[in-house]
Amino acid sequence: MSDLNGYRNSHAELRQMIDDLNAILTPELLKIRPNAKTAYELLCELGKKVRSHLADEDRSLYPILLIHEDPKIKSIAWGFISGEKPLRKIFDDYHKRWLKNCDFKFTDEFLTETHEVFEMVARRIDREEQVLLPKLLEIGLFQEAQQSGSPSC
Repeated sequence: MSDLNGYRNSHAELRQMIDDLNAILTPELLKIRPNAKTAYELLCELGKKVRSHLADEDRSLYPILLIHEDPKIKSIAWGFISGEKPLRKIFDDYHKRWLKNCDFKFTDEFLTETHEVFEMVARRIDREEQVLLPKLLEIGLFQEAQQSGSPSC
């Protein structure tokens, strides 16, 4: 995820996974055991992808931004760094509570919490696209990707 298209593709993939899960995370569909198993597997995959996305940012993006001469850039980076810790913790707690035992009996409480987690991820993606990525383009971090003319999602 070292270029602009990589970030946009990652965001599009996460949004698609959430949309797919929202489509099958209904009480009626989850009563069918194969649907529940599929939902469980997709939720685990979403968790891996979110963790990977955040780890990629920690490794390849924030170190560059934290040493940038513009204090506004540093401030934006710190805002995203401090903002992602709750998301990681919530994902870890969510996994421990709902997914670790392969119990496919998804309750109303599970569905409520799942949709709250999805909203958090969606808000994070929106913030990255509206605040972080435009700033990265402005400072020239993704200059090559911008000039390549490749279509993005």
